[in-house]
Amino acid sequence: MKLLYKELALAAHPTSIVFAFLGCLVVVPAYPYTVIFMFGCLAPYITFLYARETNDAWYTAILPVTKRESVKGKCLLILSIQLFQLSLSIPCVFLRGILQVGNNPVGIDPTVAWYGFGLIIYAVFDLAFFPTYYKNGYKAGKAFVIAAIPMLLLMIGVEGAVHLPVLAWLDSYAPQHLMQQIPILFTGILCYMVLLFLAYRISVKRFERVDL
Repeated sequence: MKLLYKELALAAHPTSIVFAFLGCLVVVPAYPYTVIFMFGCLAPYITFLYARETNDAWYTAILPVTKRESVKGKCLLILSIQLFQLSLSIPCVFLRGILQVGNNPVGIDPTVAWYGFGLIIYAVFDLAFFPTYYKNGYKAGKAFVIAAIPMLLLMIGVEGAVHLPVLAWLDSYAPQHLMQQIPILFTGILCYMVLLFLAYRISVKRFERVDL
């Protein structure tokens, strides 16, 4: 927890904190809701870019922490931002019902399947971003470009899938369709846990070879 506190207090760019609150965008009608996940993926880029400019790696190096713990702190920070963003969106989904916001004509609505897909998008992005960044410890831009490609492809796929009649159940709140969506949610949770842990392990191995 001390590592996470250090990251939140000193390393997290204010913009990243703002991005964490953008889960509330699910109440906006006719909005491509997968863009919310893009903001959750921009948070690592902004944070790591800010860390580079403030020499956070060198500052952390003089603290009584290992490189492994340094990577762990950053991973915990991004995990906190991404999960907070999704958690904040949950009461906003109920607010949609109270406000009687209509179905989204642009793409997928914030259904159970949407949350599962969101976790998968986060997981794939983090798996590409963290190991690429920690290969040298300072090229955040290159890491973001590499990670953004699969992220954007997944976003397009999710938004486009619900326009196919055979996959219309992904965009439904009907009880029978929600039961079909639950496996996607569980798949997303599993992917997020496994791929983020894998990203952490690979990042640690690469960062330990970097000479600061």
